[in-house]
Amino acid sequence: MRGRLISAVAALTLLTGSLALVSFAGSAWAGGPALVFDADDGRVLYAEDADDHWHPASLTKIMTAYLTFEAVKSGKLTLEQRIPYSQLAMLQPPSKLGLNLTATLTIDQALKALIIKSANDVAVMLAEAISGSSVEFVARMNQTAQRLGMSRTTFVNPNGLPAPQQVTTARDLGKLARAVIKDYPEYLSYWSMFDARIGKIHIGTHNGLLRSFEGADGMKTGFICDSGYNVVASATRDGRKIMAIVLGEATGGKRTIRAANLLEHGFESYGWKQLFNHSDSIDSMPISVDPKDVMSVRKAVLSFECGTGVRRKGPGKKRIVKKKARAADASVSGAADGAPSKKTKVAADPSSAPN
Repeated sequence: MRGRLISAVAALTLLTGSLALVSFAGSAWAGGPALVFDADDGRVLYAEDADDHWHPASLTKIMTAYLTFEAVKSGKLTLEQRIPYSQLAMLQPPSKLGLNLTATLTIDQALKALIIKSANDVAVMLAEAISGSSVEFVARMNQTAQRLGMSRTTFVNPNGLPAPQQVTTARDLGKLARAVIKDYPEYLSYWSMFDARIGKIHIGTHNGLLRSFEGADGMKTGFICDSGYNVVASATRDGRKIMAIVLGEATGGKRTIRAANLLEHGFESYGWKQLFNHSDSIDSMPISVDPKDVMSVRKAVLSFECGTGVRRKGPGKKRIVKKKARAADASVSGAADGAPSKKTKVAADPSSAPN
């Protein structure tokens, strides 16, 4: 139910100390669709508007990474192989690495930049390396989405930049996230990286859960003005991995809080859900009788980039992501080759850059 008052007010208040709602279309806005499930068997632990269309933003890059893993596994690419920085890649807006046209990256470096930094230019580099062109790669993305059962998803670019036709659902994102874990477990470490160095460029994650939630181990954040702040999040405790999809939050901090709350609910409810066989899987859960078309939450988002917020200064918003040098250095261009509390803690969003 879009624009709803949060039903779990008490739980969120415990996490934040207070609860602030954003006015949207005359009602209290409390985020978009959400889904919580067990990564192993797909058992749904909580679902809300899971079949409503939504803009994925940089969650698109989960599919780009999936197809990169596929190309490496098939032998088309290797992690050590270098790929060029094209004119089309250079033209992509931030978030990006911003290299020179003479630069190259290894596939390993590109995956780190794609997943940690959410670099739009690197998504194009990978698309061109795998399929020859971004257009051909997008066709492959859509074919793969259909193969994975993502029946309400359409991709039009490899990075999630704004496009009216680029849509997905929380359920479809859950299917993609499970496929990444199941099909390519050898690459799970990429999703849990907090930061990395690519030449002289230091990159850091936008995922606040990685430093604030016990057991957090991935996956990916996303943001454009029309989608709000999105995240596919995973956490593992006592050998059990729970995943949460959160779409349409008004700020990065609220995205982190809502995802933490839902993951905690997943761990706490799993036992009795299993005992009473009380839930369907992502695949068997009935489709909503009235799924909503995509909508924009631009007016509800608090963001300097969207013209709805003020760029805050001070130590609380100090960037983790720092670019030591924008131009490609030797290791980038190829001349040469970078105990948690039991109580859940929620930190502020780690970067003021949206993603």
